[in-house]
Amino acid sequence: MVSPGLPSLPPKRPDIRGDVLHADLCIIGAGSGGLSVAAGAVQMGASVVLIEKAEMGGDCLNTGCVPSKALIAAAHMAHAHRIGGSFGIHGAEPDVRFPEVHEHVHGVIGAIAPHDSVERFEGLGVMVIRAAGRFVDRQTVEAGGQRIKARRFVVATGSRAAVPPIKGLAEAGYLTNETIFDLRERPQHLIVVGGGPIGIEMAQAFRRLGSEVTVIEKFGILAKDEPEAVEVVRASSQNEGVRLVEKVGVSEVRRADGAVTVTLEGESAYGPAISGSHILIAAGRRPNIENLGLDAAGIAFTPGGITVDARLITSNRKVFAIGDVAGGPQFTHIAGYHAGIVIRNALFGLPARVDYKALPWVTYSDPELAHAGLTEAEARKAGHKVEVLGWTFASNDRAQAERATEGLAKVILGPKGRILGATIVGPRAGELIGTWGLAISAGLKIGAIASAVLPYPTLSEISKRAAGSYYTPKLFGAFTRRLVGFVQRFLP
Repeated sequence: MVSPGLPSLPPKRPDIRGDVLHADLCIIGAGSGGLSVAAGAVQMGASVVLIEKAEMGGDCLNTGCVPSKALIAAAHMAHAHRIGGSFGIHGAEPDVRFPEVHEHVHGVIGAIAPHDSVERFEGLGVMVIRAAGRFVDRQTVEAGGQRIKARRFVVATGSRAAVPPIKGLAEAGYLTNETIFDLRERPQHLIVVGGGPIGIEMAQAFRRLGSEVTVIEKFGILAKDEPEAVEVVRASSQNEGVRLVEKVGVSEVRRADGAVTVTLEGESAYGPAISGSHILIAAGRRPNIENLGLDAAGIAFTPGGITVDARLITSNRKVFAIGDVAGGPQFTHIAGYHAGIVIRNALFGLPARVDYKALPWVTYSDPELAHAGLTEAEARKAGHKVEVLGWTFASNDRAQAERATEGLAKVILGPKGRILGATIVGPRAGELIGTWGLAISAGLKIGAIASAVLPYPTLSEISKRAAGSYYTPKLFGAFTRRLVGFVQRFLP
């Protein structure tokens, strides 16, 4: 988004010629990516049409990042009540009033919504059309009965929850991220199908808010992350009472007498079936490519999303696709990053290209799990000569003071100390990973982190300590001792 107070050109308005609206830029989708393009482009003097058929702010504001983190914050407060005894602060089990938790979550959405509202964007000079948009030919979009021609188009329609074809699921009824935040009563037993970031975050949050929770994952939880880091999250979740049923599929779902029963496909310590009150589907995402008229516009696509090149240009050279619908990494911050790439290409003709070498992501479990760059497995697969560094939060004084010592930092290096990737699992890991993302993006070597002066005591010292471990064998080896001995002979 555009920061307040920045100077901008007077808004240039789209104009009507005959019965067709003409603009410099037409954007389909007012999620985080589409809004970022619209705000940036209009303040640089472009005329912009923004089309949105549902809620402004898209998935992130209404059914994704914002409500999930608000729910996680409420769960954290409940958990803090329970563990206060270790600090000498004793109290009763928290009284979780779920309708008030619902109010908190939607209050946070309401506080942020004005920033993404129609009123704000129309005030910036964007023409907003609240309707479904679709291409009618290679250079025309129709929305709400209005045809729009533009110099460039941006498809930013995002994604939705992928629902696997499980027998009986539709008849039994289920929740996704689009509906779970509408619950006003706490689930008695929430069954989560899918052990990726969304599934694990929601499982731990609802467990802390008092629900019984079971996660069913066909493979292993958080499969894209470093195994050592995943094990920390796995142990923490299980210690809090989340049941993790891994390497087991789901063959059927049935609902009877107010309960939902999931029949398992594979061996499980919990038996052949699990019954609960609610079922949440968190088994991945599916790009929103339907009913966009992509064929009419000559835009190539697959079930995984719209096909784009490194500049995010589709097979129709006048059309860009960004965010989840472009089939790449599905993160809100990637949609914002894509927006910057599009603005440079569409408005300035610069050959800006995407570069994911420092891509960060965070799973907002407790402890948090954050990563940037390559994992160890990815680095080895790419043929790098790999060196692995590490440090633990148990050796961090601030973590000890806060009794948050679970976790570690793992750093992947290439030749000559070049930083390839880093993972942190521990308290506020999402806030700490930015250092490593910047280092990878800037091509820094490990010495830049090891030589940094950081305030004491802070959690950020774990990065410095991990980096410093690169030099430990070199500084305290036999050669160094001989060198110091030699130099001492000549010192006064």
